[in-house]
Amino acid sequence: MDGDGAATTGPAAAAAEEPMAASKRIALIAHDNRKGDLLDWALYNRGTLARHSLYATGTTGGLVAEALRLPVHRFLSGPLGGDQQVGAWLAEGRLDIVIFFWDPLEAQPHDVDVKALLRVAVVHDRPIACNRATADFLLSSPLLEVPYSPLRASLASGADHG
Repeated sequence: MDGDGAATTGPAAAAAEEPMAASKRIALIAHDNRKGDLLDWALYNRGTLARHSLYATGTTGGLVAEALRLPVHRFLSGPLGGDQQVGAWLAEGRLDIVIFFWDPLEAQPHDVDVKALLRVAVVHDRPIACNRATADFLLSSPLLEVPYSPLRASLASGADHG
């Protein structure tokens, strides 16, 4: 660790510094009221998603795997720690993109985990789409199909933000 307590060696540090490959690792998450929206979007974009590795939380992962007939690595359900697992994998550089159709109009029992996941994506400069329009723009970007090196956010380096 360096003087600020940030890890500077080991697999997590190495993974965080590697560029994203041309084939991205995409996490799919949806709250209960948004699962139908995510499935519609995923079916529409099946051809693009099939060229990438898919990950998802709990029930969403099962629904996506069944609907798309594609392999999906499944984390725990969001309220049972799945959002935290996705956040940890983002921080370690093991995921590249998050598509998270969350429900802003209904309180979730794990709202703290949702906010933490959004924070991790921003801190580690990882793309995160929280609605269909943003997800469409993200999947249609020419950067999706090529290697990409995110800028190391000053927040991720432990810079004082006070």
